[in-house]
Amino acid sequence: MSLKERITEDMKAAMRAKDAERLGAIRLLLAAMKQKEVDERITLDDAAVIAIVDKLIKQRKDSITQFTQAGRDDLVAKESAELAVLEVYLPARLSEEEVQAAVTALVAELGAKGPGDMGRVMGAAKQRLAGNADLGLVSAAVKRALAPAQ
Repeated sequence: MSLKERITEDMKAAMRAKDAERLGAIRLLLAAMKQKEVDERITLDDAAVIAIVDKLIKQRKDSITQFTQAGRDDLVAKESAELAVLEVYLPARLSEEEVQAAVTALVAELGAKGPGDMGRVMGAAKQRLAGNADLGLVSAAVKRALAPAQ
């Protein structure tokens, strides 16, 4: 069963269980997926679905930060509930050490030296680690790997 089919089945289960919060979050995800398919006239594969889930998770985390600063605990709770539903659809994430090791290997493979190569390394890292690692961790690992030795 593809990830897209699993999400659709989860929506049906949430409807049957009358779980409004879960249903709302899944519908947001399905709407984002449908929008991508319509805009680009494609059928999404699992990698594309994971990229959409990743984007929605990043949006939820940013919203939680902003709502926390504004003291809007009601909205923080809503966004946190959506975040928990969305995280179920991501594959297991790599640990910080695993990300660092993958980035170090990638830097050696590309022969990158210094901060000027960051764009090239990040492009390759995004392709290789998409969906498996938080891109914030990847970016930090690339900066550490390319930092001049002191």
